[in-house]
Amino acid sequence: MRMIGLSARPMNSGCRTPLALAFLAALALSACKDDVAKPAAHAITDDAIGRYCGMMLTEHEGPKGQILLKGADEPIWFTSARDTFAFVRLPEEPKDIAAIYVSDMGAASAWAEPGADNWTDAKTAFFVIHSSAEGGMGGAEAVPFADKSKAEAFATEHGGEVASFDTVLADFTLGGQPAAPEKAAQHDH
Repeated sequence: MRMIGLSARPMNSGCRTPLALAFLAALALSACKDDVAKPAAHAITDDAIGRYCGMMLTEHEGPKGQILLKGADEPIWFTSARDTFAFVRLPEEPKDIAAIYVSDMGAASAWAEPGADNWTDAKTAFFVIHSSAEGGMGGAEAVPFADKSKAEAFATEHGGEVASFDTVLADFTLGGQPAAPEKAAQHDH
C-alpha cells in the first residue's frame, strides 16, 4: 500500500536548520526578557526619602527597599523591607513594577549600617520574619538575605523563621505583627 505525501527519503536538513535556529533564538530571548528589562538598583544617597515616612533612609537602621516602576528613572524608596512589601500589597499604589530590591543584610557590616548598594532582588531573597529585629520605623521587620544560609544563621541568633517573598507578601506584611521586645539594633551579625 502506498501512502500519499510521505516519502522514505530524509528531508533536506539545510531547510530546517535556519527555522530551528530562529525558534531557539526567540525562545532564549523570551526567557531572558525579564532579566534584560529589569533596571539596576540605585545606591542610597542623602536624597533617598522614604515613601511613607518622608524621612531620609540614612537616618534609619536596618534593611531598606526600593521599587522601580516601568518607565521611571528614579526608585521609590522605603525605610524598611516591610514597607516595600506594603507598597506591593496596597491597592492604591501603582502596579507597573519593573523591579523590587531590598538590602542584603548578609552583606551588611552591621544592623546600623545596611549598606548603600548591597541590594538583592526581593523575589529571590530569603526573609527572616518573627525575629527580634525592628525595622527602620521601629516595627516588625522582614530581614532580607541573598544567601539562605545567612538567613538561617540570623534566625538562629535572633529568633524567627526563614520565608520566601510570596510568604512575606501574603502572610506578614500587613498582618499587624507586633515587634519583639528586644531591639535588633543592639545586634550585629
